[in-house]
Amino acid sequence: MTKAEFAARLKHACTAVTAAEAELTEIDSKFGDADHGLTMTKIAGAIAAAVDASDGGIQSMLDDAAMAVMALNGGSAVPLWNTWLDGMQEDAPEGEEIDIDGIKAIFAKAFEEIDDMSGAKVGDKTMMDALIPASEAIAAYEGDSVNALFAAAAKAAAEGAENSKNFVSKFGRAKSYGTKTIGTPDAGAASMACFFRGLAQA
Repeated sequence: MTKAEFAARLKHACTAVTAAEAELTEIDSKFGDADHGLTMTKIAGAIAAAVDASDGGIQSMLDDAAMAVMALNGGSAVPLWNTWLDGMQEDAPEGEEIDIDGIKAIFAKAFEEIDDMSGAKVGDKTMMDALIPASEAIAAYEGDSVNALFAAAAKAAAEGAENSKNFVSKFGRAKSYGTKTIGTPDAGAASMACFFRGLAQA
């Protein structure tokens, strides 16, 4: 995959998140601050703008995206997404090409970094309900198709976000609502699923 192809996927991912702003706001309004849609639109906009403006290689592009997110004011999503993107750039190639093994490596490093920061697991009703299955799907992929790799990740993320409906919130403001949160998906998991759905678009 070339830098240009990766950039296109990242922009598709940002578009998918932005398009879901109203849906994400609606989910977050039930047990949160009703600001997740707006926050994720800011994050997606910052990533897309950084990707467009980046004139270096793949590592530089991902670093620019992480820095752009870090500069935002927002809720807990901002440092989490910054950490994830920063982890991604750590193992990214400096040049303009990345192969399947390279893709697996950057997503593994990204997950390692955010996992250290978050501490949330599947079942805690957070963005990790989508990110953990997606990361596992990428790690487990054994083929040679970038399209198939991201399709597997998107499917796993979507299923994880949907499955978050079955859990009780254990983090953030929603935690205080206890079992009332069962039946509503986690907004962070939903936005992460949107991002992976966009990444799966070549």
